[in-house]
Amino acid sequence: MTAILSAARSTMSKQSSRSPHRQAVRWQQLNQQITNCEACPRLREYCQQVAAVKRRAYLDWTYWGKPVPNFGDSNAALLIVGLAPAAHGGNRTGRMFTGDRSGDWLYRALYRAGLANQPQAVSAGDGLELTRCAITAVCHCAPPDNKPAREELAACHLWLEQTLDLLPARVFVALGSIAFSRMIDEARRRGWFTDKKRPRFSHGASVRLADGRLLIGSYHPSQQNTFTGRLTEAMLDAVFGQATRAMDGVDESPPI
Repeated sequence: MTAILSAARSTMSKQSSRSPHRQAVRWQQLNQQITNCEACPRLREYCQQVAAVKRRAYLDWTYWGKPVPNFGDSNAALLIVGLAPAAHGGNRTGRMFTGDRSGDWLYRALYRAGLANQPQAVSAGDGLELTRCAITAVCHCAPPDNKPAREELAACHLWLEQTLDLLPARVFVALGSIAFSRMIDEARRRGWFTDKKRPRFSHGASVRLADGRLLIGSYHPSQQNTFTGRLTEAMLDAVFGQATRAMDGVDESPPI
């Protein structure tokens, strides 16, 4: 009887810890901690410099100029992992993939997949909401030349760990090879991926993880990829189509 009561209390505790209100509060707390991070002096200095100088097209803007927090549903089943905010995108608007061409592509795709309530993302107050998905990055500060240093990625990894701890997400889309690699490293650390052979990144690469989790690779919707045709809207739609089907329990991905 004691064992039964203990198990019941444990189950109730887990359910309570994932109550919508408590989960939303924890999500806000995590995002505030990310915003307050001062771990990387080079990145903090660069973000503040960009915010002070600005781009001519955005002289009327008050730039965010700080680490950009996660964005999306605090009970997300899908977590999208990007590289880093753009200097005049997320570093300006204060929201992931907002105010730049990459975000234009991403949010249009999420809208078509039924994961966003609108296809436009221009500012943090534009009414955009995500359903069943959230967005994070392996580096939360805009880096010079879009290239965070290895030690900066290592310092920022704490926030990826805590994001994965908090969210119930079981499907992950990694945008670009760096995000894909960081997710494989974290999956190994958690025991989600134990194969000796390291998966190779490619667009549409699918990696089955423990307990029904799935990691999908995608080319990053950067201008370098979209302007050259390396990534098309149809290709991005295919990735999020696979992700939403996996979220709904449709298993169609052979292990790699």
